[in-house]
Amino acid sequence: MRRIPNPLSPARTASLTITAALTLGATLALATACTEDAAAPPSGFATTFDTIGGVVYVTNTGTPPPARLVPVVSIGPKTLTDTGAPDEFGGVNSVAIGPNREVYVADARNFEVRVFGLDGAHRRTFGRRGEGPGEFEALSSLAWAGDRLLTYDIMVGRVGEWSAEGEWLGQHRTRGSMTGGGGAIRLYSVGPDELYRYATGAAVEDRFGPVLQNLYVGLNSRGATGDTLVQLEGPSDAPASFMLCQYGEGYLRGFTIPFASGFTQHPGPGGVIYSAYQGDYSIAVTRNGGADTVRVIRRPLPAEPVGEDEWEEGNRDFNEWRAENRSAQCDPSGPSRPATKPILGSIHIAPDGKLWVTVMRAAGRLWEVFDTDGQLLASVPQHPLKGGVAPAFDASDHLLTIRQDSLDLDHVDVWRLEREG
Repeated sequence: MRRIPNPLSPARTASLTITAALTLGATLALATACTEDAAAPPSGFATTFDTIGGVVYVTNTGTPPPARLVPVVSIGPKTLTDTGAPDEFGGVNSVAIGPNREVYVADARNFEVRVFGLDGAHRRTFGRRGEGPGEFEALSSLAWAGDRLLTYDIMVGRVGEWSAEGEWLGQHRTRGSMTGGGGAIRLYSVGPDELYRYATGAAVEDRFGPVLQNLYVGLNSRGATGDTLVQLEGPSDAPASFMLCQYGEGYLRGFTIPFASGFTQHPGPGGVIYSAYQGDYSIAVTRNGGADTVRVIRRPLPAEPVGEDEWEEGNRDFNEWRAENRSAQCDPSGPSRPATKPILGSIHIAPDGKLWVTVMRAAGRLWEVFDTDGQLLASVPQHPLKGGVAPAFDASDHLLTIRQDSLDLDHVDVWRLEREG
């Protein structure tokens, strides 16, 4: 896609380039939906590929062939008397499945990695609290790169390397003393021997003042790959999804605007980034900081309106706080009600290149899975997930998720995607 010269900042220019591609994709998707009905198979499912200006637009319509998530094993405490058992986790914030088909669990509160078989049996545990080799101050994330397990300690500031058996093999130093983890500050696996870690760069100006630039730094089993990607910004003209309020003696408090559509992204193999505005089911695959669009994956779904009662309920906390802090200054001044609900949640890339997308529907959330070309392979119900913890995948269609039971105890659930046809 040829770029038109723009005097704006590079980040904003990239945002506009992505937006233009997604807008064209939306127009193309509507046209495809109108022309494909007569030629579609009985299931109503069809995938079309169109190349315009060097960009491949992939549009998926209808219902894909039947598929299901089959439970393989659930790892977690079975009774309240399992005190001290290996499957009684203090707090899980990352999981991975190794090339040996074993499940690796980062127990952040116990500062250790616990390993289980796909039969649920505990195999071994390694790591402990500390700052020395094989120790953790903040076990933020883990992921596989080739035959090595990488762990990310955001407090000490290092990526540790381990064998499958838990032998400490070495480390790479990173910026330390960061807080968070499990959500955005983590390792992002995108291939059998390719992943990225969250990192921060130089300070840039934000509407709330100077902030550190967000980066993805490439890694593999032999060290850094040399790819460093700048996290993209969402559409500049999109409605606000967050309010920041200042009150009292300079205190700050933030509020998420209910049903507002944000911007989601994930690094991909070969230096690309998958990104999407959550209000529209259109995922752009871009290079060079968003300047060059390679592919746009579209899936037209009907919009769902925001009801009056759910809007009022969603703003209850803000309205109660605002009534007690009438002199507070908020940016924006108040929540604007979206016309429709977000469609997309998070997006993820499996080591085999498949794209897994969370789709938010009133009837329940879905996983929708696409192949490397952008063709929809499956649409299956999504089971409850623990907030702030990313799922994990392998090249054999295994999915690992974390959930909390009624007592807020963590469980690791392993699934396998089975497709027909």
